Amino acid sequence: MNEIVHLINEMSPYLLLGFLLAGLMHSFIPGRYYTRFLAKKSFGSVVNAALFGIPLPLCSCGVIPTAMSLRKEGASKGAVASFLVATPQTGVDSIIATFSLMGLPFAIVRPIAALLTAVFGGAMVNLTDDSEEKTADNAASKHAEHKHEGFGHKLREALEYAYIEMMEDIGKWLVIGLVIAGLITVFVPAELFAVFNGNTLASMLLVLCIALPMYLCATGSIPIAVALMMKGLTPGAALVLLMAGPACNFASMLVVKKVLGTRTLVTYLASIIVGSITFGYLIDYLQFNGIVNFLEQLTMQQACCEEGDSWFSWVCTILMALMLINAIVLPKLGLRKAHQCHCHGEHNHGGDCSCGCDDDDCCDTKEHAEARTYIIEGMNCNHCRANAEKALQQVEGVTSASVDLASKRAVVTGTATEQQLREAIESIGFRLEKA
Repeated sequence: MNEIVHLINEMSPYLLLGFLLAGLMHSFIPGRYYTRFLAKKSFGSVVNAALFGIPLPLCSCGVIPTAMSLRKEGASKGAVASFLVATPQTGVDSIIATFSLMGLPFAIVRPIAALLTAVFGGAMVNLTDDSEEKTADNAASKHAEHKHEGFGHKLREALEYAYIEMMEDIGKWLVIGLVIAGLITVFVPAELFAVFNGNTLASMLLVLCIALPMYLCATGSIPIAVALMMKGLTPGAALVLLMAGPACNFASMLVVKKVLGTRTLVTYLASIIVGSITFGYLIDYLQFNGIVNFLEQLTMQQACCEEGDSWFSWVCTILMALMLINAIVLPKLGLRKAHQCHCHGEHNHGGDCSCGCDDDDCCDTKEHAEARTYIIEGMNCNHCRANAEKALQQVEGVTSASVDLASKRAVVTGTATEQQLREAIESIGFRLEKA
């Protein structure tokens, strides 16, 4: 298990840096900034969507409601497909983590592969789609006002997003990835993948069959890919895992089919499969010709394990462990709330808060009297929760809406009908039911 400990120590400083950069992007770049570049049914909007999506730290569950929200606000189908393909494959945190474990060439190839695959998929969607593009939903502008907050407030928001929200979203999958990598290292015999020697396509098809339907986080997939390479899987097949695993899962297929149509789903899957196999072959071609020798890099990393890791790496690993405990363990034990109250409206004293928080001043009595509670199915992370909350708030007649990820409860006040709320939630790929 020394290899896994070394992998963790290698990743932790880069993960902390990557999370920080992701938090700064989230806090200082407004989400609505992207939409105006994605509306036209053009090649340019497809390229913009891929370029915007590559650095964003969204997993394959969180990217779905975000992409559906972009569609609702006027983004073209091609741009949405491009965003769906590119975004979950990468992220500033996973790019930096890839560099830490797999070297600079892999860290460069991974976002380039995501970019070109996404552009190909988005362009094909625009080419094969003959439907009329819709304009942005006017309701989306209802809550478009942005408060001008100071630098200190934005910096605090960035740190909370990076080291609390992202840890809640990615932490579980990162731990699962490390556990799987450890199990592969200990229990998978080195000769298992010998049957694929000289048959790159067979190994890639095997990886695709495993990766496409299951959920893999862009960052959590890295130690799994490294462990498989240590056991003899080719670097190209490992790249297929890094591309296809995060970019697609069974849940995302269902949502894309429902919201964007069967034709878009087929194009979306084809672009991921063709793109990952093409770049997998390219990586293996380069590696086998001595241009990029990843296996030698891994051998050097294994040798480093015996020499011990630096004190700085251990400090970063301990900090990562404490943050993971704060994000995953403490909320389960009831020692920390996993979300904040998102009530809106005037606050005054008296009464219980209809959103479930402990603050008696949170909701006024008028809103409390009109509050209705629903269950939202399909949310898996804070991005899902934020998009569901935003969708409800944009419905005409809604005065306030708050969503709790842990209980999947949504508390809505206002005059909007249940059908209006259901349509808003279903438009981003979730289901709304009466509590």
